[in-house]
Amino acid sequence: MNTTAVTSLQDSVYEKFQALFNDTPLIVRSPGRVNLIGEHTDYNNGLVLPAAIDKNIIVAVGKRNDGAIRLHALDQDQSYSSTLATIERSPLLWPDYILGVVQQLQQREYPLHGFNLVFGGDIPQGAGLSSSAALECATAFALNELFALGIQRLDIALIGQAAENEFVGVKCGLMDQFASVFGQEQRLIKLDCADFSYEYIPFNNPDLRIVLFDTQVKHSLASSAYNERREQCEYGLSLIQQHHPEVKSLRDATLAQLDQYVKPVDRVVYNRCYYVVTEIQRLQDGCEDLKQNDFESFGRRMFETHDGLQHLYEVSCDELDILVDLVRDNPAVLGARMMGGGFGGCTINLVSADRVEEVIAAVTNAYTAKTGYAAHVYVANISAGTSVITG
Repeated sequence: MNTTAVTSLQDSVYEKFQALFNDTPLIVRSPGRVNLIGEHTDYNNGLVLPAAIDKNIIVAVGKRNDGAIRLHALDQDQSYSSTLATIERSPLLWPDYILGVVQQLQQREYPLHGFNLVFGGDIPQGAGLSSSAALECATAFALNELFALGIQRLDIALIGQAAENEFVGVKCGLMDQFASVFGQEQRLIKLDCADFSYEYIPFNNPDLRIVLFDTQVKHSLASSAYNERREQCEYGLSLIQQHHPEVKSLRDATLAQLDQYVKPVDRVVYNRCYYVVTEIQRLQDGCEDLKQNDFESFGRRMFETHDGLQHLYEVSCDELDILVDLVRDNPAVLGARMMGGGFGGCTINLVSADRVEEVIAAVTNAYTAKTGYAAHVYVANISAGTSVITG
């Protein structure tokens, strides 16, 4: 964890809380996340391989003697007020991630009182690093501690997901919140999206760095294409289930079944399903690579994932493809792929630690020359999950 960055951010949040409320708060940090491999597999009951990173949301919270909720976003320098009795969507959006958590706690009949809350963060917005999930988990964790609610970590992640699904209105899976809550240093989380069972996979190589190149674009296709891909996967599954009703998701499907029942009917749907089935297997193989400390093989699988997302699942874009192609033949880069929903956002790269600055300079200069955009760069370290800092 980047303790210097956390301490500086913590101090800023603490000082603002004291200035606004003249009280000493409980302070909680919750991290953003990356996903090393296993993209678009979550809603097919597959496997994902995320990790918490050393980019955080810091929340300071304190009790009130009434039912009021007073919120302040440090980065936006905005305040918002509500009450426990009047939880509704706000025009500012950022309060909804907090108020959605409050609503979920109320629906579960946890005893809440009014509270003051200030938050700030260093998770880049819009880069696909799940700042919203970090805010939800930080809020749920902080209120759990503040009011001694006794909520377990899995339920904190589920509350965060439900807040985003039902209050904010984004139909995300559990991966982002789970990684934020359950992260451990130098470990990835092999999460089974069918039953939330998980295994920690070692990722401890001091000679490698995780480098994220942000395209600085987000194409308008993203949300509609996401829904379309889900529908295509469901249709492909239904074609298999006509003959094999025991197949409950693409997680259970075989390539032979895809060839027999999907390919003759719809080649595009076949491509989508083929990508998902092979990506789930690729993740399992990649975990075995990491257990053997074989980062070269793992990196090659990352490139394979990108190729599948580009050509079969078709959720990449020119800017993402350019960033991956710029490092494909660079011996200092073991693997790279687009990360997240697609049509913009970041690529994730495994880079030799002693060549990071060289790679960053080469890629950013070439990317700007090709696209006219200035790629933003983030170097991330694998971090521990949500925790109390002080209070």
